[in-house]
Amino acid sequence: MTATKSEIGEQKNSKYDWEGIKNKIDSLQESLNQKIKISPEEKRAILKTRAQNLAVEIKDESAQKDFIEIIEFSLAYEKYGIETSFCREVYPLKDFTILPGVPSFVIGIINIRGQIISVIDLKRFFNLPEKGLGELNKVIVLRNEQIEFGILADVILGTRSVAVDELQSSPISAIGIGAEYLKGITGDHTIILDSEKILRDEKIIVHQEAE
Repeated sequence: MTATKSEIGEQKNSKYDWEGIKNKIDSLQESLNQKIKISPEEKRAILKTRAQNLAVEIKDESAQKDFIEIIEFSLAYEKYGIETSFCREVYPLKDFTILPGVPSFVIGIINIRGQIISVIDLKRFFNLPEKGLGELNKVIVLRNEQIEFGILADVILGTRSVAVDELQSSPISAIGIGAEYLKGITGDHTIILDSEKILRDEKIIVHQEAE
């Protein structure tokens, strides 16, 4: 028996739930309309939530990094940093005594509350450009288990934290300091000195003991 055109059309229509499809389309349209009609207050709330979520994500990423805290100071017209974990204190340079017969980078000794501390001029030690002494000069007292001495800073700029994995290496010629004394350079060109290497350097330790 041959089916009529009417019967074939009914068979095709029976394969699809046209009523259900229509309901879904209406539901989607209603959702779109609701999104379009979001009030300004709701928009601000949504943006605030998104910003908070983003801040949490950034904080989580930062928490996974290793940081070092540094004292930042100027030296020979460049910015330097040294880890606070090796710094005992910062003391103004005043009333220092020059010692005879010591290397030129040892500018003398100072008395800090009854303790005699030798002061090293890193500009001379690293053969950097000289800059005269002034009222802004400070002494950063470094220490480890064996020794304590001060290094001269032209100006103290402050303290801050630096991510270890963001430190970059730099050609030695661009700085003028031996690679063994460097921990790295920050993105804003602050030169981070290796405090432990400086404190353990025999050229400094021998002279300190000789005094």
